[in-house]
Amino acid sequence: MESLLDQTWQNFTLFGNPTVVIRQTLSGISHGMLLFLISAGLSLIFGVTRILNFAHGGLFMLGAYVAMSVIGLVLGGLPGFVLSLIAGAALLLLVGGGLEILLLRRIYRSAHEFQLLLTFGLVFVIGDLVMIIWDREERSVAAPELLSGATRLIGVTFPTYRLFLILVGIAVAVALWVLLHRTRFGIWIRAATLDREMLGALGVNTRRLYTGVFALGAALAGFGGALAAPVLAVGPGLHVEVIIDAFVVVVIGGMGSIPGALVGSLLVGLVNAFGILAFPSLAVVLTFALMAVILIVRPWGLFGRPE
Repeated sequence: MESLLDQTWQNFTLFGNPTVVIRQTLSGISHGMLLFLISAGLSLIFGVTRILNFAHGGLFMLGAYVAMSVIGLVLGGLPGFVLSLIAGAALLLLVGGGLEILLLRRIYRSAHEFQLLLTFGLVFVIGDLVMIIWDREERSVAAPELLSGATRLIGVTFPTYRLFLILVGIAVAVALWVLLHRTRFGIWIRAATLDREMLGALGVNTRRLYTGVFALGAALAGFGGALAAPVLAVGPGLHVEVIIDAFVVVVIGGMGSIPGALVGSLLVGLVNAFGILAFPSLAVVLTFALMAVILIVRPWGLFGRPE
């Protein structure tokens, strides 16, 4: 017991070191931005279709595998990396649209249990498909030379690729804000989250809107998977690793809220980063503790609203 207390105290003394605090903050933000790319699509899909897409982690995993394959075909380098990001997003855009048209469109008026059963079944289908095409072996993807190594920033040395993830996450957040607030498609999306029936009564083709939203959410997942390929082990169990944190983020931020997904992602990333530093043995529990506290105060999440 005394040794545990001593270890905990030693961990807390690290918070007095500015270099450690800055490094952990950057690590938490980079992890949070990667989570945002997953949870933003998940939240977007739920906000419009009201379907909890358990297969979203599988779409993320597919994006990572597509990126790995593209990089392998073009022998890496910056052009291959950029092409892998485009391919991951574009292919998952098509896959998401196809899934919505062929499967999900048929169950919007079904019971929530049936919707959950279908998307949960898709998890197994995608997992088996991945093992058939790419086998069970875990693989690693090298970052392009321009983004490899470390960069000196505000007094600390930090992996360049992690800094790149932060910049990409900010760019995606800005792009989504512009899409939702400055385009007709975005206005329809925001209207659908408030009153889908009224939007249809005004003449908007909600079937096409649902397809577009699901395809966009899947593309974000594929793009996130392609970005994550150089920092995560690409294997058949990758979807399980990310979907739990993604759902925690969406619940914390509020179901259907993109700003909530951003704030929730950053909170989870920072709690993970500093939790590993202060309480290594309890780091996994801390994000769920954070979710529990937030739901006690606001049962519908930080940016959510009661149904």
